[in-house]
Amino acid sequence: MDLAEELASKQRSISVAEFFEKNKHLLGFDSPTRGIITTIKEAVDNSLDACEEAEILPDIYVGIKKTDKDVFRIIVEDNGPGITPAQVPFVFGKLLYGSRFHQIRQSRGQQGIGISAAVLYAQLTTGIPAVVTSRTGHKNPAYRFELLIKTETNEPEIVKEEEIVWDRMHGTRIEIEFKSSLAAKKRLLDYLRYTSVVNPHARIRADIDGDLHNFERASDEVIIAPKAIAPHPHGIELGLLKRMAALSDKSLKEFLIDGFSRVGDKNADEIIAISGLKQTRKTSGLKIEELKSLLSAMQTVSVPPPPASQCLSPIGEEMIIKGIDKEFELDFVKAKTRKSQVFSGNPFIIEAAIGYGGKLESEGSATLMRFANRVPLLYQQGACAITNAVSQVNWRSYNLSQQGIPTGPVMILVHVASTNVPFTSESKDAVAAIDEIEKEIILVMQDLGRELKNFLSRRDKNKQEEERARAVCSLLPDIAAKVSEIVEKPAPDTAPLEAQIMRKVVAKKQTINGIVEITVSNHTRSPVSVTVYNMSEGSAVDAKPKTDFTDVIGNEYNKLWKADIEPESAWKATYSGTGSGTLDIRGVDEKKLVVVDLDA
Repeated sequence: MDLAEELASKQRSISVAEFFEKNKHLLGFDSPTRGIITTIKEAVDNSLDACEEAEILPDIYVGIKKTDKDVFRIIVEDNGPGITPAQVPFVFGKLLYGSRFHQIRQSRGQQGIGISAAVLYAQLTTGIPAVVTSRTGHKNPAYRFELLIKTETNEPEIVKEEEIVWDRMHGTRIEIEFKSSLAAKKRLLDYLRYTSVVNPHARIRADIDGDLHNFERASDEVIIAPKAIAPHPHGIELGLLKRMAALSDKSLKEFLIDGFSRVGDKNADEIIAISGLKQTRKTSGLKIEELKSLLSAMQTVSVPPPPASQCLSPIGEEMIIKGIDKEFELDFVKAKTRKSQVFSGNPFIIEAAIGYGGKLESEGSATLMRFANRVPLLYQQGACAITNAVSQVNWRSYNLSQQGIPTGPVMILVHVASTNVPFTSESKDAVAAIDEIEKEIILVMQDLGRELKNFLSRRDKNKQEEERARAVCSLLPDIAAKVSEIVEKPAPDTAPLEAQIMRKVVAKKQTINGIVEITVSNHTRSPVSVTVYNMSEGSAVDAKPKTDFTDVIGNEYNKLWKADIEPESAWKATYSGTGSGTLDIRGVDEKKLVVVDLDA
């Protein structure tokens, strides 16, 4: 046997499962630490997609339990529509098997790799089969499978299949055991929290080796899953055009109108005229050179952009703010959703939010939350187009310090929604540098920067006014007392003088001899209805008047009163306490309100 024959005898085809078995880093399984996060991410993505397609509010359980040295059992359970028994082995035991790859619409998963890759990773590290339980409705039984993947053929191996009693009406549960560690527990919690922010309709419960966390839903509005659209003429390549033409028995004009998004009679006639073909030609008989001419004409003719409202599902400004508010305490938050745009025939929408203050770290870089199709991107931040675009903004012009991304107590959220998010790799960690996407991110960041600058300017102005008001409210009574002492007459009421100086609603809190006194004086010419919030360690059980509502938050009591105050009148509440805590007034325009805490 000569050398050529010897080499030929060693050659054989490689299954996709074998390829990823040796290149698992491409799918996000490059380390045991990251394996847990990637597995949970893929399972939760599938659960959210399934619930949205069935128009169900998602209830998702995530469990992590250490079963042996360096071995963890990962459990993800949802209340989705379930999977038919015939499909379960292929969904979890065959790579590149799914329902979304050929659909042009926004979805979290597309390739049909993620969850089956987790099954393969578990098989490589522990050899323990994945356990899948699923039920499609209360009239149908639940089925339990134990699955492995035959790497040589990329086919599922059913170790065990049985019908069981399950107390869930419908849903799916997967259990996977593999070698890993909880060294990245903080990043895992960040993933769950960030997922909750951009999916405010979902409830997620997590048990991380006995450490319980609940991420409640902020909205009961069911998400309507986007619908698939036909490919756009500007986003198609020769190979796909050739396959589509070969499968069609229609004439060329019918093929263009029925097979592509936003192509009508006028567009079709123009494409056909430029291509030099006859509109009655059967597309299945077109030769490669004719297809090349057709493709060139399709990408030359101006065609309206794809219908983004049909195939995309943006979060929305209101829902973004609700999601942020339930997970983070901020002094300011604003969100923006840009109009849809197109890159290479693919529609996309950029959404963003900016938050400031609250309990954010005052030192160091801003918190940057990156998302693609409602999925958090936790790794490769420096290689992501989102980070690059945020860094290109001149944040100093918006009163923020900057070292690449801004610094200080700032939170930035950017969400890219698209039918085809251009990731830098199969692990889907970072968005590739696409000019159209980066431009939209820069524009929305500039819009939000202006909003933040206005807030910071108002805050500084209000602070100056409050300091001025504090001086007035503090000094006038003292001056009046001193003057009355000198002239030996009773001290006059200084409230009318305060009214002449300020002409605003003035709220004051002060503590004298263990009695906390809150006064709200209406020095305007119109009646006001206010809600008074006082957070402090005092329970105010002896408050006069009684509180309308009291809530315990940690070691403090959040006390609430509602009051209607006529012009040139005042409302007062007192209770026993130390005077610590905060005072907040709602129901009055910030420009007409001054809050003075004389205990501060």
